[in-house]
Amino acid sequence: MPPSDEPDVGDKPRPTTTEPRVLRGYGALRRGRFSQTGSDNFVTGCLRRPASGLTSAPVAGIVREKLQELEAARLWHLRTYVLMPDHFHLLATLGSSGDLSAAMRLFKGPLTPTLRQHDLHWQPNFYDHRLREPDELLPTFLYIFLNPYQAGLTTAGERWPWYYCAPEDWEWFGGLTNEAKPFPEWLK
Repeated sequence: MPPSDEPDVGDKPRPTTTEPRVLRGYGALRRGRFSQTGSDNFVTGCLRRPASGLTSAPVAGIVREKLQELEAARLWHLRTYVLMPDHFHLLATLGSSGDLSAAMRLFKGPLTPTLRQHDLHWQPNFYDHRLREPDELLPTFLYIFLNPYQAGLTTAGERWPWYYCAPEDWEWFGGLTNEAKPFPEWLK
């Protein structure tokens, strides 16, 4: 068969676009999420608004137990966390699984029936930020520690009962506080 002057269908150039692909919604949140064993991760999880109740009995105790259970299972090492009425913040070093999404699933999932008994529900997903620089550590500890004070839930002269700091971190961080309470000037 003689060669044809017309290009084969497979030879046609494919159209190109210079516009970037825009991801919206859940896909945009998940894109770029990277978990790594041994990394420090700042995480925030919220209840569906306008609900609050994470600091009520018995919910707060059960939430604390689940956090510690996952630490005992070596999914993470809790460095510091705070429970607020409608959300939580934590800083954790990822354990051997190195999968933050799996750890959060194992944290939030089993707590769902307890929350439902109190007419509470998790918001889907969570916010996370992997700390990359050592100088991010102190601001993150301060943010977590000061959160209930800045929200007006307690005064500078009182301790927030739903705050935790690992003993090895309290050695350096505790000395920066006013006997485990914030200095009044921190709250201005």
